[in-house]
Amino acid sequence: MNSGVNGARLTDVEPVGRDLPDGDQVTIHLTEGDALYQTAQYAQAARAYQAALASDQHNWHAITGYNRSIRRYVPRWHFEMMHDQERAERYEKAITEVVSPDTLVLDVGTGSGVLALMSARAGAGQVVACEAQPLVAEVAERIVEQAGYGRTVRVVPKMSTDIQVPIDLPRRADVLVTETFDCGLLGEGILATIAHAREYLLTDDAVIVPGRAKVFAQLVESTALHRKNHVGELYGFDLSEFNRLSSLEYFDSRLSRHEHRNLSAPFEVFDFDFYRDGPTGRRVELTVTPSATGVCHAIVFWFELELVPGITVTNSPEHPTTHWKQAIQGLGEPIPLRAGMPLTLGIRHDGLHIHFDIAGNRQDRDGDGDDHAQH
Repeated sequence: MNSGVNGARLTDVEPVGRDLPDGDQVTIHLTEGDALYQTAQYAQAARAYQAALASDQHNWHAITGYNRSIRRYVPRWHFEMMHDQERAERYEKAITEVVSPDTLVLDVGTGSGVLALMSARAGAGQVVACEAQPLVAEVAERIVEQAGYGRTVRVVPKMSTDIQVPIDLPRRADVLVTETFDCGLLGEGILATIAHAREYLLTDDAVIVPGRAKVFAQLVESTALHRKNHVGELYGFDLSEFNRLSSLEYFDSRLSRHEHRNLSAPFEVFDFDFYRDGPTGRRVELTVTPSATGVCHAIVFWFELELVPGITVTNSPEHPTTHWKQAIQGLGEPIPLRAGMPLTLGIRHDGLHIHFDIAGNRQDRDGDGDDHAQH
């Protein structure tokens, strides 16, 4: 097996031009890589560029093509996540509490394989780590082998929803461990992923790490955040028409890096039980009383994971060291608020995204059921 840039292995590369002179092979692989990149097939493009590098390791076209493809295929946050020491230590502490030599662990979205390795180091008898991105799965497999846990940890290059018992998983797992969460908690499909695992991949008494999650939010005044998604008059021109292209979807950012003023205390929005909840949407209404007078430009929200009882991980603005940033939803129109004057928030999730709407600015009122609470 050949190695290319960064030592990743070459597999699934078509033997195009295998019997041609090296120069012709390189040209063919470069052409193939360029075509694949242009159609957003970044993993296949990376393999094609690697194939070119196998014949000409100093080819600059292949080097830049490979690295450009990998940058698209493997987001840089993987590295930041691996350096999140507090998160890692808390996950390992939780894992150590729930595994034994008889335990079969399923690690969903293993990435580098670190949670699978922690499970093995904690004494789990078997660990199956699934990873949907083949290139990432290959690297995880190499990391596992180099760590000396190749007999305990098996990396399966599949989505968890494609895992089959007993083909990929020898039996139903006793423990599920995962960190497939975006800054807004639900964006990577965790509710559907865990619901599928409960039905097809886990024992009836399996432990899920994390077992619960809460979502909290806060009303914020910040022209800096507002400018990230809106524009008005600039340089003597009215550019507000460009706001047609702004989005009410949340984006990730660190609140502490933007000048802002909190207009309310944090309030709880949702409480998810991963042992029971599925991806079915939900809508709630909350009455929130601002603690300060000002103009609300955005709603900032974050989560708290309960890995096991007593061990939590959060991306709260008060914990700036976590690699997860906060989720920030800008408002279409800033809303003046007065301290002590309650307002109503409509909040919904569709299994993938959480959306906030302030009464009077509400887009629609349909939902899968309304609950009302005061904060």
